[in-house]
Amino acid sequence: MALVKGLQGTAQMVVGEGDTAVMQGSGTVPVLATPRLLALMEAAAVAALNGVLSEGETTVGTKVELEHVAATPVGMEVSARAELVEVEGRRLVFAVEARDSAGIVGRGRHERLAVDEARFLDRVVKRKKG
Repeated sequence: MALVKGLQGTAQMVVGEGDTAVMQGSGTVPVLATPRLLALMEAAAVAALNGVLSEGETTVGTKVELEHVAATPVGMEVSARAELVEVEGRRLVFAVEARDSAGIVGRGRHERLAVDEARFLDRVVKRKKG
């Protein structure tokens, strides 16, 4: 794994009825739900790592700091951008931001941990078995 600061990724979505706070169970208004905004930002971080991880390696989200600053209505497109700003061993920190056509929707930091996918899934199975 040769990860360097500055890697960037993007992700886009058009807000649908299923993406709203009402449908996601995170509020009572028909606008982009914060959990869906977070998922879009995570997708941008994952996209930043496309093609740069070692064989058998993946990343998992471990921490998020998110400020959801504006509401996006159904039918509007939202784009997220993630930039790798810190690499500390297997710990990766991204600055994330999302925008719609009216301006900024959210911003924050997202941490991911690089893991061996097979070993990670083995631990998940063991955890399930108790």
